[in-house]
Amino acid sequence: MLPSVFVPHGSPNFALQPGEAGIRLAQAAAALPRRARAIVVASAHWDTTNPTVGAAGQPETIHDFWGFPEPLYDIRYAASGSPSVAATIVDRLRAAGFPAQAILHGIDHAVWIPLRQMFPGAEVPVVPLSIQGSRGPEYHYRLGQALAPLLDDDILVMGSGNLTHNLRDFQLIKVSRGDTPTYVRAFADWIWQRVEDGDTSALFEYRRLAPEAVRAHPTEEHLLPLFVALGAAGNNSHPERFHTGIDEHVLAMDAFAFHPRTEMRQ
Repeated sequence: MLPSVFVPHGSPNFALQPGEAGIRLAQAAAALPRRARAIVVASAHWDTTNPTVGAAGQPETIHDFWGFPEPLYDIRYAASGSPSVAATIVDRLRAAGFPAQAILHGIDHAVWIPLRQMFPGAEVPVVPLSIQGSRGPEYHYRLGQALAPLLDDDILVMGSGNLTHNLRDFQLIKVSRGDTPTYVRAFADWIWQRVEDGDTSALFEYRRLAPEAVRAHPTEEHLLPLFVALGAAGNNSHPERFHTGIDEHVLAMDAFAFHPRTEMRQ
């Protein structure tokens, strides 16, 4: 059975300079136990009032960033969409009490940048899913739980964000050429330890419990996709941290896979 995954999308430069993180994402995709027939991606860069699913048959590549190298704007990720999978997702979310809807929508850089590393041939249909940035971790965990049956149907559930994301620090360090702040690794390792321990209660309270949590995430949208992936695999999943690293001094690029324990889901 497929795992759910949480992957980093880094800064847009990650598309041109994937480095070790790109290698690890490609290896993780190659190691999947079954071929995915579609991928649903909860994107940190699509924030809506209610859960919204992209149902375009041929979603456009959205370049939702400014001031980066020109070659980035020429990139197209030509994966098809899947209106039928989008409809299934809407049905599952509505059955779980979420007022979900489907619209025609493209794939933003939180979706296409990691997928270019994992599935460079764009051979797997992609269905984007919005987050609700003001709703918090437990809400997104429940949203992920509603998607759990998709894993049994060979649909990969992915959250795309970053374990740390402070744009002010990003800009300041870029100008000052400073060093990586200590909170970046401390916060990322705290998250991993709670994930490894299965301590979802502490994860839900990360802003109160984790070291410098508000500095690591002045706003929550880049961490919330983690909870979608975590919820999809369930409490008894076996977590794997298949990459750990830091890009651009402030972006923790850690990547997780949550392998469902089949016997626990029956």
